[in-house]
Amino acid sequence: MVEFSLPVSIGTIVGIVAVGIIGMSQGDMMSNNTLLTMVLPSMVVFALVMFAIGVMHGQYRASTV
Repeated sequence: MVEFSLPVSIGTIVGIVAVGIIGMSQGDMMSNNTLLTMVLPSMVVFALVMFAIGVMHGQYRASTV
């Protein structure tokens, strides 16, 4: 079983978002202005919501076992 600490978990999320933004920036899919003002904030909000849901699910699983 893998146990993640908060810094490792946050670092993983930041890494995934950074790879996504860099990939879209290098792929010339849209302008950098659009990436930084629209895509990046939505990716960060989505990551934080999914992180919170994951933590709550983990707490639920730990309390029912």
